[in-house]
Formats: sequence, structure tokens, C-alpha cells
Amino acid sequence: MKELSVNHLLGIKYINEHDINLIFETADHFKEVINRPIKKVPSLQDITIANIFFENSTRTKLSFELAQKRLSADVINFAASQSSVTKGETLIDTVNNILSMKVDMVVMRHSSPGAAVFLSKNVKASIVNAGDGAHEHPTQALLDAYTIREKLGDVAGKKVVIVGDILHSRVALSNIYSLQKLGAEVKVCGPKTLLPKYIGELGVGVEPNLRKALEWCDVANMLRVQNERLDISYFPSTREYAMQYGVDKALLDSLQKEIVIMHPGPINRGVEITSDVADSKQSVILNQVENGVAIRMAVIYLLASKIK
Repeated sequence: MKELSVNHLLGIKYINEHDINLIFETADHFKEVINRPIKKVPSLQDITIANIFFENSTRTKLSFELAQKRLSADVINFAASQSSVTKGETLIDTVNNILSMKVDMVVMRHSSPGAAVFLSKNVKASIVNAGDGAHEHPTQALLDAYTIREKLGDVAGKKVVIVGDILHSRVALSNIYSLQKLGAEVKVCGPKTLLPKYIGELGVGVEPNLRKALEWCDVANMLRVQNERLDISYFPSTREYAMQYGVDKALLDSLQKEIVIMHPGPINRGVEITSDVADSKQSVILNQVENGVAIRMAVIYLLASKIK
């Protein structure tokens, strides 16, 4: 059996094109499984997985949990807000306590960039990064690229623009890494205040004008303005942001071609995109959600096969 080059999924930065394609091939198989009347396979009956979320998450957590249950793994869920972490227990103590219950794999979301890498060096379990601060969110980038492949046949040679709050977005960084590894051309578009200073070093283009960006691209990935991370005001008002960087149906219909609209969710309807765009036939937002389960099944399955 072909296998991943890594024992953890810490970020797209640490995996190669072969790994990504192997995850996609495995996800193709699991996508068939989750569309059957009986949606479960007994692949991971002897594996126990802990979901440890130090930040709130609804969709990612549900998607991981569903993926684990579809593979017949034993699952334990841990929400840090209701735990001893709030009493000052360290990350390593928390995870080691959970591992002493004979857990094989940890899916973790944490507000600190690098938390997953730190954990992988200090505990004996396979680690899946479900988002570390504004750093990486690898499974989201994988499901986004997988959705582009499904919709357009291939990722190589496609033009993808990521629009919005690039500065605070782990989705943007992981997407840039994965799309470049798969041969796509990437640009970012957003208010100057929401573009990181190092953006040029990543080999992506910057297009400040939304219309020009949309006319250039095959795919537009619309990011949410992360109000919970905005400690200062990066733009005058939500209304002004929506007028400059929001996509409505009139703008979409005025383009000379049909582009694909993506969004990692949750959507601020009427800000990044209007409801008629989110629900249009050009939108693949619900496909992304479905593909998220298949991709996470593939990642967990491939990592579990390396657990000795």
C-alpha cells in the first residue's frame, strides 16, 4: 500500500504533492462509501481518537467526528473551555492524561501557532492539526483543492484568487501552500491592512481590485472577516468592506465567464458574499462541506495505517 511521507498532519508546508494526491485518491474511495445506504466501514475499529479543541469550532469538529465514526474508530471529545486547562494545566499534561487512556491519535485545534508541531515532538500519538491560530488549517486546504479538482478536473494551471482577511486566516496560508504544490496560480485580494507583510515572499500575486481579480480567476475563495480576531479596526465599516470586497449576483453575472465560488464557512451573508451568490449554481460551498468528511476520513485512515 502507498503511504504518506509523514506520521502527522501538522500543516501543508510539511507534506508533498505525492501525499496530497494520495489523500485525494483515498478520499475518492471514501466519497463512494459516504454516499452508500450503509455509510460505515470497519477500517479503524481498533483505533481511538481524541478530538481536543482549545478554540470553539462547530463545523470542523463535527466533520472530524463524523469522519472518525464513519471509519468505526472510538472517539472521545474534549472541549478545553470546560476542562482543567482553565485551571492552569499545561497542554502536554492535558494531552498526556488523555493518552494514558490509550489514545492513538489526537485531532487538535489551538489558538497558538505551532501548537500542533510542539505537541508532535512531545507526546506519543499521531497529531492532526485542525487549526493552529492564524497559522495553518491543513484539512480545509485539502478539501478546498479537492473540490476544485472535482469541479474543474484538475488543480494544475488553474487561477485561484483568495479574497478577504488574509492576515488572520489560517485557511489562506494552507490554501496558498496546497494550491502551489498542485501547480495552480494564486493571487490574493483584500484591503491592504488585511494582507500580511510577508505575502510577496509566498510567491503569490496581489490584486487590490476585486473586479480585476474576478476577471482573472477561475476560482474565487471568499474568506470571512474574522471579527473575533480583529483587535483593532482594519477597515472603516462592514458596509464599506462589503461594497469594496463583497461579491453579489450582479457582479458575478457581469463577468465575461463563469467562475467557481468557494467559502470555508461560516458565511457572513451580505458581507463577503450575498445569499443569492452563496446559493447559486456557481457556488460549491455545500460540496466543500461534503468533501470535508471524505478528506478527513482519508487523512485519518492514512495516518492510522502508520501507527505501529
